[in-house]
Amino acid sequence: MIEILNPAELTRAKVTGTLVADILHTLKARSTVGTNLLDIDRWAKAMILEAGATSCYVDYAPSFGRGPFGHYICTAVNDAVLHGLPHNYTLADGDLLTLDLAVIKDGVAADSAVSFLVGAARPAASVAMINATERALAAGIAVARPGARIGDVSHAIGTVLTNAGYPVNTEFGGHGIGSTMHQDPHIANTGRPGRGYKLRPGLLLALEPWVMADTAQLVTDPDGWTLRSATGCRTAHSEHTIAITADGAEILTLPSAARQ
Repeated sequence: MIEILNPAELTRAKVTGTLVADILHTLKARSTVGTNLLDIDRWAKAMILEAGATSCYVDYAPSFGRGPFGHYICTAVNDAVLHGLPHNYTLADGDLLTLDLAVIKDGVAADSAVSFLVGAARPAASVAMINATERALAAGIAVARPGARIGDVSHAIGTVLTNAGYPVNTEFGGHGIGSTMHQDPHIANTGRPGRGYKLRPGLLLALEPWVMADTAQLVTDPDGWTLRSATGCRTAHSEHTIAITADGAEILTLPSAARQ
């Protein structure tokens, strides 16, 4: 299903997007050395419920997971990259943490992810990998406009990632979003320009470049959810929900401070 939102729905989508971004901003600041992943999940739950929103994850049970997910946020550490199931793990200095959050408020969903280093350690390879996913995300957003095609977005993302030297996995990528979290079209993190669905105003997309340092192969944890690099290498993931407008693309998952 591909949804095209009307102006009223787009207004609500901006509110949801800001909420997601504000929660992630707060959780990132709280995620310090000694923080437990289960604490992050509890904080996320409290902020979602206080805002009158609904988690997209708690009851989520797709074919690729051992559902329902049962938690309010995805927490992926170091070699984990997607669908990280919160568990009893205490963050250490230099850990690479990805927080991925999706909620629904007033009937519209928004989805965003951020990768960052915990504590004072700044391994150069990890910093470079995070930066590459952020640059790839910016490149995908830059070409997302009415008349462009999904392949144009995928190609822009993939060009940045491959030029930075990272293998690209195409099993999981970006997606349409609207009244539900995961919708068509699928947006692979590499592709051929000029192909696929033509973008139009009112379309919401969640773009999410993610990479593993030296492999494109994933393995699944015994928890049935957490996806890790097959080689044990580190990973990174950046994501924004955007709205296609008459003029291009608007990032919906920016925190309140960035909108002032």
